[in-house]
Amino acid sequence: MSREVKRSARVAERMREELSMLVRSLRDPRVSGVLVTRVEMTDDLSFARIYVRKDVGADDERDRRTLVKGLESAAGKLRGDLTRALALRVAPGLRFFYDEGIDHQTRVEEILREIKDEQKPES
Repeated sequence: MSREVKRSARVAERMREELSMLVRSLRDPRVSGVLVTRVEMTDDLSFARIYVRKDVGADDERDRRTLVKGLESAAGKLRGDLTRALALRVAPGLRFFYDEGIDHQTRVEEILREIKDEQKPES
């Protein structure tokens, strides 16, 4: 693993921590209860993919889009605050995505449980 890759991973983790605090200070009701689950940075630190989810709710696609749109509208402020907090020379571009990984994992677990229940011998 090259030095740049390690640096991008370190910066991504620091960015995740900082963003977690910054999004709480936003007054936009669309982003209340947002959790930053992970950040992926390009090796040159010019771009960040930020994965988020809601602590409670956002069960349907419309709620998820609303959450992401709220964060996108605050991206300029977040970008400036992050650049200062992390002492970066260049402000990275920010893109927000709803993290559906946990939802998929939960669904797989449900399916496996159903299969297990179907295989139980009836008494």
